[in-house]
Amino acid sequence: MMPATMAVERTASSAVPMATMPSVLLVDHDAGCRDSLSRVLRERGFSVVAAASAADGLAAAERQPPDFAVVDADVPGDGGLGLIAALGPVSPRTKVVFMNRAGSIAAAVEAVQRGAYHYLAKPVDTAELVATLRSGPRTAPEETTRAAPTPSLARAVWEHMQRVLADCDGNVSATARRLGIARRTLQLKLKKYPPRN
Repeated sequence: MMPATMAVERTASSAVPMATMPSVLLVDHDAGCRDSLSRVLRERGFSVVAAASAADGLAAAERQPPDFAVVDADVPGDGGLGLIAALGPVSPRTKVVFMNRAGSIAAAVEAVQRGAYHYLAKPVDTAELVATLRSGPRTAPEETTRAAPTPSLARAVWEHMQRVLADCDGNVSATARRLGIARRTLQLKLKKYPPRN
């Protein structure tokens, strides 16, 4: 048993052999959220290592590179964005899911630019998190060169708005001017969830 002072917690389901379980590094400063997400992931067949800070998460990834990392934006230390950037060289095959309570589109875009492959707003829908991890890219880099499916028109428009918003440093008025639409129309479009495909 690990000492109570250790910030890294290991959890795994006894129903599934460890070798076949996808591993998840869960880094969240909120103990309640960290515990509940760890429990849900464990029940769904994942091996979970939980950490409360960016430094603890990075140390855990250095010891045992995980298949996935679920990283909260507000973790102490370098923050979630700093941890995502640091994970790349340490664990290049780890697929990162970024969580952010503020729902900041600019932060989500930056997380993807730093190496995350998905973004979830907090509070996280656990079913969506599990689905994201199960459908996430778990193939070797050479297998990911296949062409991505063409997004729907609605998804392409949404992604374009997000890129322009990021280029304008999150300034909605400047983004609306650049897109040639009314500011209020853009605000309404940004409040909607992104189209699935």
